[in-house]
Amino acid sequence: MIRKILILIFVSILLAGCITGQPAEKGTLQLTSSPAGAEIYLDNQYRGSTPGTIPGIEPGNHTLEYRLTGYENRKDIITVASGTSNYFAALSARPVSQQPVDTGQTAAAPATVTVRASRERMIVGDTNTFSGIYTGTGSVVLTLLGPGYYANGIVLDQVKPGAASAWSFTWNPGTKIQSGTYTIVASDAGPTISDRVSFTVIGNGEVTVIPSRYAVPKGETITLSGRCTTGAPNVELVLFGPERYAGGISLGTFSVMADQTWSYRYTTESAMPTGIYTVYASDVPKTASGSSQFTIGYAS
Repeated sequence: MIRKILILIFVSILLAGCITGQPAEKGTLQLTSSPAGAEIYLDNQYRGSTPGTIPGIEPGNHTLEYRLTGYENRKDIITVASGTSNYFAALSARPVSQQPVDTGQTAAAPATVTVRASRERMIVGDTNTFSGIYTGTGSVVLTLLGPGYYANGIVLDQVKPGAASAWSFTWNPGTKIQSGTYTIVASDAGPTISDRVSFTVIGNGEVTVIPSRYAVPKGETITLSGRCTTGAPNVELVLFGPERYAGGISLGTFSVMADQTWSYRYTTESAMPTGIYTVYASDVPKTASGSSQFTIGYAS
């Protein structure tokens, strides 16, 4: 009897260890404010505006901040638990500045901020330098929005202006970012003023080409089409074949559509040499390419 009791105690201890060892369920935040429309920053990352829902948060302490033009920022340390938690913030209006006393001096100009990117189009692996002018006090907050990891906005840095109120920051994202359109936002800490500029990242994709026919009589038309998923706006086609085509002849540059497809109707010449031809399609500026073969002049 005693042996059975000991076995039961041992099994209970093992089960308790298994249960307590399971990872905690992630939490969800339901966020509202008065007035509505405040920007939400969780751990300094932009996560939308109120009213809003943020799922998949690791349990524990996090920084929650509400920002709305004309109102004081509201920043708290919250403890996120498993399940859904509701947070409401009643924002306080920022006091209206008193009229300056007329001393015969010119009033100070309002703060301004500007931003520009050194590359309107950058290839995956490149860097991009953001710079501008900030005439306010404090630092410039740089927030980047784009596809994938940057979908909800990521604060890159807070940059202190130097001489002549100029500031600069070099972004080095490495080679694992997605292609697409990105927007860099420069603002003060309020944020009460901001400026933004967009740029394109090209790479980390593929280019394909498929001929509509694999045997084409001389003088007839073949449609060359495919996909380009690198984010590039154009593809270039080069045709290789016998005789004067041995070194490759460019067929031209063609636009990539919004659905990432491209297409070109090529009419062969009646004097083209009979043989096997290879068409190469590459994005511009040549981060990826694809190829396919077809014959010209053989009986089909």
